Amino acid sequence: MAKRNFLDFEQPIAELEAKIEELRYVQTESAVDISDEIERLSKKSQQLTKEIYSKLTPWQVTKIARHSDRPYTLDYVREIFTHWTELHGDRHFADDQSIVAGLARFNGQPCAVIGHQKGRDTKERALRNFGMTKPEGYRKALRVMKLAEKFRLPIFTFVDTPGAYPGIDAEERNQSEAIGRNIFEMAQLEVPIISTIIGEGGSGGALAIAVADQVLMLQYAVYSVISPEGCASILWKTADKAPEAAEALGITAHRLKALGLVDKIVNEPVGGAHRDPQQMAAMLKRALAESLRQVADLDPAALIERRHARLNAYGRFTDTKAERA
Repeated sequence: MAKRNFLDFEQPIAELEAKIEELRYVQTESAVDISDEIERLSKKSQQLTKEIYSKLTPWQVTKIARHSDRPYTLDYVREIFTHWTELHGDRHFADDQSIVAGLARFNGQPCAVIGHQKGRDTKERALRNFGMTKPEGYRKALRVMKLAEKFRLPIFTFVDTPGAYPGIDAEERNQSEAIGRNIFEMAQLEVPIISTIIGEGGSGGALAIAVADQVLMLQYAVYSVISPEGCASILWKTADKAPEAAEALGITAHRLKALGLVDKIVNEPVGGAHRDPQQMAAMLKRALAESLRQVADLDPAALIERRHARLNAYGRFTDTKAERA
């Protein structure tokens, strides 16, 4: 069994799991049957996990969304799609590997798939730039979207980024224009777009591939205009206030669903998607199929009109101006 990485608030679970592993080792090395005790502790661990995950704070959810073992875009591509063929480069500058894009089949139907990819180990994370995309990555994504539109293929996007790359070289190549262009073009694409927030949905880096007809969000993903640390640094001048910022920002799936910013929450296995990636992929596949069915038969004009209406419905306000006597 692969070693699990536990977060700070999961330490009681970690202690139980360590005891279970110790008992399994003892049972393997001796003739004593302690399977009943192992089963009892396993049930206790499952119940403890449910209890802890039933009362998570927004900051704890953020930590789960960033978990190093959480499935990334290519993990879902392997489990959900077939005939995956990755396409590279923006045909202007370079191939940004923090964005993967290509063609595949979903339940036998040809489609385009685009998503952020963070990387597992240090070498791959550096290669993928920790999922922080530069302008050429967004332009590559748009190139594949336009290709999908040309051949009338639905588009699936998977969002998992702390934000667009803020470096000087990205600004030199017009980062804001690349993000703005993607948002503008996605609003007008004449094919269905299904977007899923699978981990972090950070700022414009997320929005650049998240303008869609249906926006799904995993149960323990987060979606926000700025990271909790960034918000805390601006408001309180210290990143130590990140938990308070996460609470105020309203970044969790249920809060965003209530505000109408996401259409569907996809439940995760007990303990998060990283505990059972195969089950998570199966649950997400069903949700994607249902979302695609809802928009697949719309003609282009109706699809765009529906998409614009959805975008225009974002945001709420209350007029508190006192009535004149």
